[in-house]
Amino acid sequence: MLRIRRELVDEIVAHARRDHPDEACGVIAGPEGSDSPERFIPMLNAARSPTFYEFDSADLLKLYRELDANGEAPVVIYHSHTATEAYPSRTDANIAAEPDAHYVLVSTRDPEVHEFRSYRIVDAEITEEPVEIID
Repeated sequence: MLRIRRELVDEIVAHARRDHPDEACGVIAGPEGSDSPERFIPMLNAARSPTFYEFDSADLLKLYRELDANGEAPVVIYHSHTATEAYPSRTDANIAAEPDAHYVLVSTRDPEVHEFRSYRIVDAEITEEPVEIID
C-alpha cells in the first residue's frame, strides 16, 4: 500500500496538469530503506511527448547523486497519461527499474477529474496497490 500525504498528491496532479498535453514525470524521495515519500522532485520529460516519458540522462544522474548524498531513495516514481487511463503501458512496465518504488500514474484525459493510481512493477510484472491519502 502507498501511504502518501495529500499535499504530495496535489503537487503530482498540478505538475501533470501543467505539462499536459505532454506526459509529466518525477520522483518523490524518502529516507533510504523507508517506504515514506517525503520530498517532491518534478523532472523534465526529455521526450516532450503526449504518449511516453523519458527522464533526461544528465538529470537522472544528478538526481541519483543527490539522493545518495542525502541518504534518500526514490520511493515514488510518477508520470501522467494524457489520453488514457492511469494504468502502466507495456513500455512503462519494461523501463521500471526500481523494484522497491511505488509507480504512480495520473490520468489527465478529463480536464475536470484526475485518476490517481499506484503500482508495484517488478520484472515488468504490474501489481496495482491501494493508495491511502493522508491529510
